[in-house]
Amino acid sequence: MISAQDRVLVIVPAWNEERNVAATVHEIKAADSAYDVVVIDDGSEDGTADVAREAGATVLSLPFNLGVGGAMRTGFTYARRNGYSRAIQVDADGQHNPADIAKVLGGLERADISIGARFAEVGDYKVRGPRQWAMTFLASTVSRVAKTRLTDVTSGFRAAGPRAIEQYVRYYPAEYLGDTIDSLVAACHAGLAVTQVPVAMRPRAHGTPSQGPIGSSIYLLRSLFALGLSMLRRPRRTFPEPEEATA
Repeated sequence: MISAQDRVLVIVPAWNEERNVAATVHEIKAADSAYDVVVIDDGSEDGTADVAREAGATVLSLPFNLGVGGAMRTGFTYARRNGYSRAIQVDADGQHNPADIAKVLGGLERADISIGARFAEVGDYKVRGPRQWAMTFLASTVSRVAKTRLTDVTSGFRAAGPRAIEQYVRYYPAEYLGDTIDSLVAACHAGLAVTQVPVAMRPRAHGTPSQGPIGSSIYLLRSLFALGLSMLRRPRRTFPEPEEATA
């Protein structure tokens, strides 16, 4: 039997995803038998938990909605307590293709955190207007912090190695965009290495994501605010740089 250390924990944060989560769980399990799926039911008001459990996932139900950050911190805590050395976030709505999990995990061979990037010459995912401006600015700024070129720092399709799991259990903010921007900047400040691999995103299976000019403008303001907070919160280095760790 393969130990948890050799397996991969796929963390699926889900809020009112009754129509999508079963298909996502089935796809993940079909992609590789070494993937263990835990669905974090983030205070859903529908049958998300029951549907996910029937699909074969382990389900952790939160008493009320904490947001993606709170759900993911729960997932990483579960990963550490159960001895997993690799964990990856896959959203319940079907936009992250489970066939790309292995590709994103491959980035952990050279870094602590591997991001599945939507803007790296793969696929046809497009954004325009204020949302595009915000993503470009965020990527440029965080790239300087990470000391490597990143094109998609708001992607939730990201994998964590053992040091990143430890970091995320210690600090994984719950505020809007904190789960992507703030958590990434804090990890870099703590001494973790980040890389990205190109992936293609799929349309959401059911439901409608928030879009439109007003939503995009709000996204721009919130992303700038999240970046500002993350740059102000500069904890001391927790981990040695990779070269130091192997010396």
